[in-house]
Amino acid sequence: MKKLYILLIGAMLGLTACDSSLLDIDNPNQGTTVTFWKTADDAQTGINACYSAFYKEGTWMRWLSFRYDLTSDEGVSNSPWVDLANWTKFSYTDYNFYEGNNVHWEHFYMAIFRCNQVLKYVPNIDMDAEKKARILGQAHFLRALWYFQINLLWEKGPLILEPTDANYVPVESSQEQIWAQIEADLKSAITDNALPEKWDEANVGRATFGAAKALLGKSYLQQKKYDLAKTEFEWLINKEGSLYGLIDNWVNNFTHLDENNKEGIFEIQFDDTNKGGTGNDASMATGFQRTQFYAPEGIGWADGKARRWLVDEFLKEKRTDGANDLRLYNSVLYRDFIKDFPKGNPMYYSVNATTQWDEKGWGSSCYIRKYNTAYFRDKEDYFAPNNYRLMRYADILLNYAECIVETGGSTTQAAVYVDKVRTRVGLSKLVNSIYASSLNSKESFMKRLQMERSLELCFEGWRWADLKRWGLLDNQAGLTELKSRDEDFNNFVIGKHNRLPIPQIEVDNSEGQLTQNANY
Repeated sequence: MKKLYILLIGAMLGLTACDSSLLDIDNPNQGTTVTFWKTADDAQTGINACYSAFYKEGTWMRWLSFRYDLTSDEGVSNSPWVDLANWTKFSYTDYNFYEGNNVHWEHFYMAIFRCNQVLKYVPNIDMDAEKKARILGQAHFLRALWYFQINLLWEKGPLILEPTDANYVPVESSQEQIWAQIEADLKSAITDNALPEKWDEANVGRATFGAAKALLGKSYLQQKKYDLAKTEFEWLINKEGSLYGLIDNWVNNFTHLDENNKEGIFEIQFDDTNKGGTGNDASMATGFQRTQFYAPEGIGWADGKARRWLVDEFLKEKRTDGANDLRLYNSVLYRDFIKDFPKGNPMYYSVNATTQWDEKGWGSSCYIRKYNTAYFRDKEDYFAPNNYRLMRYADILLNYAECIVETGGSTTQAAVYVDKVRTRVGLSKLVNSIYASSLNSKESFMKRLQMERSLELCFEGWRWADLKRWGLLDNQAGLTELKSRDEDFNNFVIGKHNRLPIPQIEVDNSEGQLTQNANY
């Protein structure tokens, strides 16, 4: 299965008030919960609808990257759309700003609603037991994935585990309660091998046993339950060579040329076949839209750019062959890049970046190159075919190294897993590198690991979670470090901007059950 094409069956969750009597009018051409959820085909259609949530703007398809990439110290937005740019600079005036806040809430809870339908109705369907278990396992995984994002963004929210109607009034749950449910869902997904280690060709892209273990490990890690996280990650580590591993060509983790390979633990299946809107019909767009927003002016919208410190950090260390790290070339486009990579291609889409840089008015900008489509076309649009690698094996190796030192292991033990990531791209092992002193203590190792994660994973959506977990958002020392790399953190208020404001319309419609986050 290259793509999971799906149509929504059932109503979308709405947390805003409306006249419930309007819902009494039946559409004779549409299935209802009374007539649907009867057969194995219904169950399959239902779980497919859960995956269709990835094709919504509030997810990684478009706007979520603004929160995770651009609000972190890796990126910046100088979009002429002032509200959009301000939302990445901790300048929140309208708590209902749709593209920066409400769209995430709406699409996450819509996705959760779809999962809740599957989990409620599929158990009662008479069908093959193994197929039923796999459908339920996928729904548990996907519900956990969305609640994970809710905790990262708002640190609280309604914990909804049943399908609801328009009369539902949201009740607030703490992040601890939500983490507990995430853990429970993922444990359900991996219990009795409900999910396979690998799907057949027709179903590639669905959640696997390893994806559930990886997400459970990340959930424990984010809560600093390092011993439990280490156990989950260890399962994937032990599958290296048989199920998982690092691919030789690093850049193909971000192209459409080698998708769903051994490094991809869970990938969002994007495709440029459909070029419609993002509704719920058969023509819904299934392309990766972020590329349009990150491409340079004249090619895309250039709403998202990279911070220059990333370029400088990459250039501090040479590969063992004396050349610069190719991850830089394939992650960031910057002025005079061809001097650092003389064998590189001067053409970027239809622009000769070595001779037309000033002509295009690109100035001192650094553009996000990762996931670009310049390798096969000369213009950008809203329908990039690149799968988004939500979790990949290199990420897990670095998470595992963190768990080792946080559970009392030595830096030498942990460096083994960092070195796998480094040597894949031609860098020397840490002990032989200019950063050998990072092995002298847990503290120095963790600071180096923080940078190693950014160099490997920049613009892949994990930096915000990392900054939160490492405590850099919780104290003045951490904030000072971030300010040195990203001036937007001059606007950051500790204890406030660690989380987003709850969309105000949700607070207003909750009858006092949902409170605004502190300091907003």
